[in-house]
Amino acid sequence: MGLAEHVADWAPGPVEETDRIGAWSAHAFADLLDQPSPVDAAGVLPPLWHRFAFLERAAQHELGEDGHVRESHFLPPIPDRRRMFAGGRLEWHAPVRIGDDVVRRTAIGSMTPKSGRSGEMLFVTLRHEFRCDGRLLLSEEEDLVYRQQKPGEGRRVTAPVAAEAGPHTAGGPWTARLEPDEVMLFRFSALTYNAHRIHHDLPYTTGVEGFPGLVVHGPLLALLLLELPRRHAPDRTVRSFEYRLRAPAFAGTPILAAGGPSAADSAGTAEDTADLAAGTADGPPSITGTVGFA
Repeated sequence: MGLAEHVADWAPGPVEETDRIGAWSAHAFADLLDQPSPVDAAGVLPPLWHRFAFLERAAQHELGEDGHVRESHFLPPIPDRRRMFAGGRLEWHAPVRIGDDVVRRTAIGSMTPKSGRSGEMLFVTLRHEFRCDGRLLLSEEEDLVYRQQKPGEGRRVTAPVAAEAGPHTAGGPWTARLEPDEVMLFRFSALTYNAHRIHHDLPYTTGVEGFPGLVVHGPLLALLLLELPRRHAPDRTVRSFEYRLRAPAFAGTPILAAGGPSAADSAGTAEDTADLAAGTADGPPSITGTVGFA
């Protein structure tokens, strides 16, 4: 049975959840980056730092061998399912603030089965809307890729996208450096309540999943990209962010992020944007992205 047949009758409805935006996780993530807490007197969160709210909870017996939850409302009914986070898009309509009681509405935005060289894949986009007192704060789309593991096949899943030039060739006046190690990845897993073993269990990651080392979280790479405008253009307001994960990054290898105003924008002929990328110094980028400013 193909993937399209497995999901032919799968149509999960929207889900609404409420969470209060807390200060502790923002301060803790700043500590992880070895940076002062950026939360100001107005309590405004930096872009994407809402990631530390609305954490997925699961009882211990609901987790699979890999540390992921076995079943949940938005997981497609695919046997031997493998999942990969591929990227996303965000648009900020108003600031997200510490202490806000935020309602998140999540729904399936799109679901597309495709076939490629590596077999069948299911591309699912989740759409989130975040509101406080009825006012829309943030719209977010997350792209997820699913495939079915074949008998005797390795478990490793990588991004189905083409490689590009590395950040050292893309260049740009803005730079940042991250040196992920086992402790950093453990701390980020704890901050996001993420039990996926590829981020903290080296024997499992190399022996079962087939990766050469512990894998850096995709959301951590996305947050690193947004450190570039936050540190180098602090007077600018990020209104949109689009990013694509392109290749895994691993603990023990420094990650270099670079970027700056888009070439057309700096010439005054395009909207106000900046191009960003991050990866190892001698390889293709692990992530690329574009921010739009107000």
